[in-house]
Order: sequence, then C-alpha cells, then structure tokens
Amino acid sequence: MSEKIAVLGAGSWGSILASVLDENGHDVRLWSYNPKQVEELNTQHTNSHYIKNFTFSKSLVAYADMASALDGVDAILFVVPTKAVRSVAHEVAGILAAKHLQPELIHASKGIEQKTYKRISQILEEEIPAANRKSVTVLSGPSHAEDVARHDITLITAASANPEAAKHTQKRFMTPYFRVYTNSDVIGVEIGAALKNIIALGAGALHGLGYGDNAKAALMTRGLAEISRLGTSFGADPMTFIGLSGVGDVIVTATSTNSRNWRAGDELGRGEKLDDVISHMGMVIEGLATTKAAYELSQKRGVSMPITEAIYQVLYEGKDIKTAISDLMQREGRSEF
Repeated sequence: MSEKIAVLGAGSWGSILASVLDENGHDVRLWSYNPKQVEELNTQHTNSHYIKNFTFSKSLVAYADMASALDGVDAILFVVPTKAVRSVAHEVAGILAAKHLQPELIHASKGIEQKTYKRISQILEEEIPAANRKSVTVLSGPSHAEDVARHDITLITAASANPEAAKHTQKRFMTPYFRVYTNSDVIGVEIGAALKNIIALGAGALHGLGYGDNAKAALMTRGLAEISRLGTSFGADPMTFIGLSGVGDVIVTATSTNSRNWRAGDELGRGEKLDDVISHMGMVIEGLATTKAAYELSQKRGVSMPITEAIYQVLYEGKDIKTAISDLMQREGRSEF
C-alpha cells in the first residue's frame, strides 16, 4: 500500500533511501535545508555533490519547506547528521502538533549526541511528544549509498520496541536487492551503528600508515569487542553485535573507500592534519564526534575501551598515531574473553 513518507536529509544515504521508497511506489517527499540542492533534485533529478552518476526518478519530489514536506505524512524518515537531529526534531514536533498528525518515526542516522550521550531514538522521543508519533524504528546495517544506488545486494535491520512498527518498516523498504530484517534491540543497533565509525577511522589510519590485513583484522575484532562491552552495559543483547548492525556494519565501514570515516582515517595515517581532512571532505565525518562521546561515556561508565581511547588521544590530544599504536600493543597481556 502506497504511503506518504517524508525523508528529512538529502545527503547520500537519505536521498538513496528516498529513491528505494520511491521505487516501491510510495509518495516520497525529500526535504533539504539547501534550496539549491532541492532545485537540482527537482529539475535535473541529480544530487551531484553526494551521489555521482545517478539519476533519480521524476516522481521523487524534493522540498525546501519542511511544513509542506510533512503535510499528511504517514511516516517520517530522519537521515540528518547527529548534531542536527535535535533541532530538526524540534521543528518537526511543532509542525506535527499544528497539523494534528501522528506519523511513525524512522531514523537512519548513526551517532551519539555530544554532552548528553543520547542515542538518536532517545532524542526523537524527547523532542516529539507521544501524541504526535506512533512509534520509533531504527534502520541500520552494512550499507553504502553508492552500492544501493547501483542495486547491489544490501541487507539491513529495522529495530523497534514495537514489533509491528519494525515489520511495517521492513515492508516499506524490501526490494529484490534491498533486504530488511527485524530486530527488537534498539539499544544494540544504535550503539553498533554509531561506534563502528570509530573503528573505521582506525582502520583507515592503519591503511594510511601502511599496515596490512593482520593489523586491520585485529583492529576490527577487538574494536567490535569494545562496542559490545559498551552496548551491553546499557542492556543491549550481545547477539546484536554479531549481526548486521554489529560485525556487518564494522566490516563495510572499516574496509571500504566509500566510507568517509575510513577515508578520513587514511588521510590522518598519511600525515594530513585533522583540520585539513575535515575541510576538504565535504561531508560530515560522524566518527570524529562519536569518538569523543564514546570515550567520555566509557570513562563515566567504567567500560574498558582502549582502542577508542587511543583514537580519542590522537584526535583530541595530539598524540602521535604510531605512538598510540605502540602503546596499545605493549599493554599487559590478558585473556581474550
């Protein structure tokens, strides 16, 4: 059944998820804060800054005015950077209240809010009153927008405390090339989605420094152990971290040049300054802020996260990358589990 769905955020992932929904026959309204981007999407049907060599369907309409985009919607998909989620959700709440709407909320953003350490679903629930939302579902997993754009096989997870909401989101997105599983562990899925970007930064740095596959496999494996430790301290299911939004997301983000976090780490490993990496990346590098939030959170909760701590020291304390690696390798021996 066709639904009216607003997609908030027209970056690479937001615009391609909008395209998947459009292919499935939904009435999709893609919102962007950038009027020039909206004009390009509506006239040329391209999003050239984010997705190269891809033409969107003419039935996909972009909006610069959020109130118009949300008019009569059945669901809202948030795909904005973590730092913008709260302000966008606050604006959405006012519009929904004025229009007396109660849509389902979905988000595909990956991060942890600075200072509050809140997950995305928590921010949405705080900013949008229960009277103006039916449910909150997280959409996450190993996926690059570039691959989805060319209909490469992609598997992701829809997680919600409401099983029916997860199943509904699953049906909205399922295609012959885009398969969605359901999950009830919102905490685990969101923690895995956010923290895998830290491991991607580290993996990119190892590549930039010239390390081989052994080092990268070690980083991903022990990095996943850290993600699991922090997630389970909040009550996440340990099994989630060997699933799509855990090991799957770590693999895709920490091994691919499509990952902006991997590319940022690679440039840092090659000796580039952090400010220069940020300035010419042209897109948000979520792992930078997530590293800070995760490190501070681990300190508050007493969770051992040595890899995250080392990357934090490199990014925020100016520690030499090679020294950080050496210090990690020379820690006292311990049991793997």
